[in-house]
Amino acid sequence: MIPRPAPFAQTDARCARPYDAPQTPEVPSTRLIRSRPPAHLHVHLEVVISGQKPATWAYTEGFIHEDDVLERARARAEELGCVPVSPGVGAALRLLAAALSARSVVEIGTGAGVSGLWLLRGMPADGVLTTIDVEPEHQRAAREAFGEAGIATNRARLISGRALDVLPRLTDGVYDLVLCDAAKPEYEDYLDQALRLLRPGGVVAFDNALWHDKVADPAQRDETTTAIRELGKRVRDDERLVPALLPTGDGLLTAVLR
Repeated sequence: MIPRPAPFAQTDARCARPYDAPQTPEVPSTRLIRSRPPAHLHVHLEVVISGQKPATWAYTEGFIHEDDVLERARARAEELGCVPVSPGVGAALRLLAAALSARSVVEIGTGAGVSGLWLLRGMPADGVLTTIDVEPEHQRAAREAFGEAGIATNRARLISGRALDVLPRLTDGVYDLVLCDAAKPEYEDYLDQALRLLRPGGVVAFDNALWHDKVADPAQRDETTTAIRELGKRVRDDERLVPALLPTGDGLLTAVLR
């Protein structure tokens, strides 16, 4: 669907509307930004921002090439009006699943199966993905993608329904990884469920955590941006979690449950 490594169109995971991939504003070729940490540290942090940032973003997104199965899944997603995680986010999810040896994963927002393919490819051969989507048509497309990839049917449990109706029925404390990529205003509710579902050492991840570069701009106060910004603060400040906000794709907020 997308020519690598060019930016691509995406949609909300519930496929309400398309949006453009995050655009990095042009800046001078090199400029130095200084930020002052707490006074007791007696140091300055220096971050160099390069004019090559957009090219670097595109390079990282195309660093891991997607095969024909993933590309066909993206094409089906485009037909449905539901473009999933970026290749860079997909690669990060595969890495997380592999690092965790994740045998039990929950995905909130199946889409057309692209993120599910990335997750399953990082999981052990006996790992099971439980993926939830409100649209049965999306899950039919995901089943087709999983079948093309040769994934055994017993490795993907597809549940049709609203996430907040389905999640309470899942077992506490047995999941290695929870990916949240559905209705953004419900992200904090997904976090509550993820904290219940995850085992100690498990990971929760939220896609679109930068939301078209709006989250970093305090002047942006629409409902979705505010919800994602507040989620980030909550994850960052929760002592049960070890968080990191990754700038790949449209932002991937991740945290390990202690």
